[in-house]
Amino acid sequence: MTTNPWTVLRRLLWAAVFSLLAPLAVLAQADKVDYDAWKALASKVEKQIDSPDRDAAALDALRAQVSDFRTTFQSAQDANSERIDTLTAQISALGEKPAEGETEPQTIAKRRADLNKQLQEAEVPRLQAEEAYRQADGLITEIDRVVRRQQAEQLFSLGPTPLNPALWTEAGGTAITYGLALVQEVRDTFADGARLSSIREDVLPAILFIIIGVLLLTRAPDWIEALVNQVWHRIKRGPGVWSLLISVGKVILPVLGVVMMVSGLQVLQLTGDRGKALLSDMRIYVGLAMFAGWLSGLLFPSGDFRAIAAIPQHKRAKARRGGVILGLCVAMYLLLNDVATREDFSTGVTAVLMFPMIILTAFALLHLVNTLRRSLIRNAEAAGNAAPNLAMIVLRLMAFGALLSPVIAAIGYRNAAEGLLYPMVGSLALYGVYAVLQQFIRDLYAMFSSNPDKADDALLPVLLGYLLALVLLPALALIWGARISDLTELWARFRAGYTIGDTNISPTDFISFALVFVIGYGITRLLQRALQTSILPKTRLDLGGRNAMVSGMGYVGIFIAAMAAVGAAGIDLSNLAIVAGALSVGIGFGLQNIVSNFVSGIILLIERPISEGDWIEVGGEMGYVRAISVRSTRIETFDRTDVIVPNSDLVSGKVTNWTRGNTIGRVIVSVGVAYGTDSRRVEKILMEIAKEHPMVLLQPPPFIYFKGFGDSSLDFEVRAIIRDVNWVLNVSSDFNHSIVKRFAEEGIEIPFPQRDVWVHGSAIHPTPVPTAEPARQAAAGLPDVSADGADE
Repeated sequence: MTTNPWTVLRRLLWAAVFSLLAPLAVLAQADKVDYDAWKALASKVEKQIDSPDRDAAALDALRAQVSDFRTTFQSAQDANSERIDTLTAQISALGEKPAEGETEPQTIAKRRADLNKQLQEAEVPRLQAEEAYRQADGLITEIDRVVRRQQAEQLFSLGPTPLNPALWTEAGGTAITYGLALVQEVRDTFADGARLSSIREDVLPAILFIIIGVLLLTRAPDWIEALVNQVWHRIKRGPGVWSLLISVGKVILPVLGVVMMVSGLQVLQLTGDRGKALLSDMRIYVGLAMFAGWLSGLLFPSGDFRAIAAIPQHKRAKARRGGVILGLCVAMYLLLNDVATREDFSTGVTAVLMFPMIILTAFALLHLVNTLRRSLIRNAEAAGNAAPNLAMIVLRLMAFGALLSPVIAAIGYRNAAEGLLYPMVGSLALYGVYAVLQQFIRDLYAMFSSNPDKADDALLPVLLGYLLALVLLPALALIWGARISDLTELWARFRAGYTIGDTNISPTDFISFALVFVIGYGITRLLQRALQTSILPKTRLDLGGRNAMVSGMGYVGIFIAAMAAVGAAGIDLSNLAIVAGALSVGIGFGLQNIVSNFVSGIILLIERPISEGDWIEVGGEMGYVRAISVRSTRIETFDRTDVIVPNSDLVSGKVTNWTRGNTIGRVIVSVGVAYGTDSRRVEKILMEIAKEHPMVLLQPPPFIYFKGFGDSSLDFEVRAIIRDVNWVLNVSSDFNHSIVKRFAEEGIEIPFPQRDVWVHGSAIHPTPVPTAEPARQAAAGLPDVSADGADE
C-alpha cells in the first residue's frame, strides 16, 4: 500500500518533465491525429473498465495513453482556426441572407453557398477533435473513479492480525529462510571457481571504491567545512547561507561515500540476486536515515547555533534524537516492505514483520510531537501569548494518529495504519524541509541586502516563502496517497482553462496578458525616465510642463499596454460592451465624484492652471503645490502639513495662484498715526522706508496711500511691488520694524484706541469689590470705592 518515497520523487520529476515537453510534442503532431488508433484504445479502455478482473496498474497505464490523446485533441481543436475566421468574415461581408420569399443576385448566392461549403469542410477537423476530446475526458474520469474505489477498498481491507501466535512461527521461519538464502548465495560464490577467479580480478577496483567511500564518509565533512570557511572569511557575508552549505556538504558527501562502498561490494559480486537487491536498497535507505539526521541537526542544532524550530536549547538534544530515531524507523520499514514485496511473503508474515516497525515508528513520532507541543506551549507562556492554534491542533492530531496506528494495525487493518502513520511522518519531514528552505531564502536575501537586520521583515522573502509553499503542495499530496495522474489531471484542467460565455480563458492567456502588460509597462517607465532626465530638461518647458508630459506619457503608455495585453490574451473586446454599459450606470450613481476628480486631474495636467511649486490658495487653505495626481492634489501649507484637495475643487472652484507666470507680487502694510501729525511728512518717511528695502522694485515705484480718518488715527497704507511674492511676510515684517524705528526717531506717535464714557445720572452706586485691595486699585488707576459712598 505504501509507496517508496524515492519512487514517488522520481515519478514526480518525470511527470514535471513530460508536462513541460508535452505541448511541444502535441504541436508537432497536431496535424496528424491517428483516429483509428484512438478508437482501438478507447475500445480497449472500455473493456478494461467493464471487466470484473480489472487491474489498477493496467488502468493507470491505459490512462496515461488516453491523457496523451486528450492533449492532442485539445490542440487539434484549434486546427484551421485562421481559415474558419477568414471564411466567417467573408460570409459576413456578403450581408444578411435574404428572408424567405426574397431573392438575391445569382452571383452572390452562388458565392455564399460556396463559402458555406468551405466553412463546413474546414470545421470538420475541429468538430472531430472536440468530440474525441470529450470522449477521452469521460474515459479518464471513469478510470479515476475505478482506481480510487479500488484504493479505498484496499486501504480499509481487513487482513490477519499480527497478534495471532500461529503467524509468529511462520514469520520467524520465513525471516530465517531469507537470511540463510543470503548466506547460501555467498557460499555458492566462493564454491564457484570461475566466479572466484573473476572476483580476484575485480578486487583492486572494489577496494578503491571502498577506500574512497570510507574517506567520503569520515573525512569529507571536515574538508567541506574548511573549504566553505575559507570562502566565508573572504566574503564576510551571509553566515546562515554558508552554514547551510556546510551542512548540505556534510550530508551529501557521506551519502556518496555509502554509495561508493556499496558499489565496491557490488563489484565483487559476492552475492546473488537477493544480495544485489538488498545492497541496492541499502544505498537508498541508509541515505534516507542520514538525511533524517541532517534535517534534525538543522532544525534542532546543538550549542549556540540558531535553531530554525522554536525549541529551547535544553530540549534540542531530545528533539534531535527523536528525529534521528524516526528516520531510522522509516528507513527500516521501507527496507522490510521492499524485501517482503520482492520475496512475495504471505500477508500474515508481512503483517507480523511490519508490526514492530509500526510500533517503533508510532512511539518515535509521539515522542517528537509531544516535545514540539510542550516547547510551543512554554514559548507562548514565556512571551505572554497563547500557543498557535493551528500548530497545536495539527500536533494533537498527529499524536492521536500515532496512538491509533498500532491499535488498528493490531486489529488487522495494516494498510490503514500505514496509510495514516507514515504520511504523518512524511508531512512532518516536508515541513522541516520547508522551514529550512524558508530560512535559507531569508539568509540569502540578507546576504545581498544593504540592510541585513531587516531581512526577516522584508516583503520579497515572505512572497518567496508563499511561493515555496505552493511548490511543495504537490509533494504533500503525493505523501498522502495522491497519484501522479491526479496531479497531472489537475494541471491538464488548469491548462484547459475556463469558459466564460463564448470565450475560453486559459493560463496561457493569463501569462500572455501579464507578460505583454509587464513589457509595455516597463517600456513606458523607460520612456518616462528618458523624457524626465534626458529630453525635457533640454527644452524650454518649466517644471510643471515637464511633469505634465511625463504623467501623460505614463497614462497613455499604461492604456496602450493594457489594450495590447488584452489583444495578446485573445479576449474579444466586443464582449466588454455589456460590462461597459453596466459600469457606466455604476459611474453615474456611485462613482461620479471619482470620475469627476479623474477628469479634473487630466484637465489640470493639460491646461496647467497650477503647477508643482506654485503658491496657491483654495478653499481657505494656502500653501505650495507638491504633487498633482489623477484624483487629487497635495498642498503643503506653511505649517508644514499636507492638505489633499480633490481635483474637482481646483477646476470648478475659486483658486488664487500667487506665483503663476512669475513670482512678482505686491505687499500692503497698514499703519496709523496720531491726529495732529503732518501727513506729508509721514508720507515722505514711508516712501523712504519702502525704497530702501532690497526686495522692493522701483519700477513701478512704491505708492503711499492716505487711506482716511480712523477713529483714533490717520490711516496710511504702504503699497509696493516686490521681486518674489514668496517673501511677502518677510517684507511686511521688515516694513513694520522700520516704521517703528523711524517713527520713534521722528517723534511720530502711533496711537491706540481711546473712548469717552458718558454716564447718565447723578451718582453711581457700584457693588463693592471685597477682594480688591486699595493698593491694587491705585496702581490700576481706579478710584477708592467704599461701602459708605461713591466717587461722583
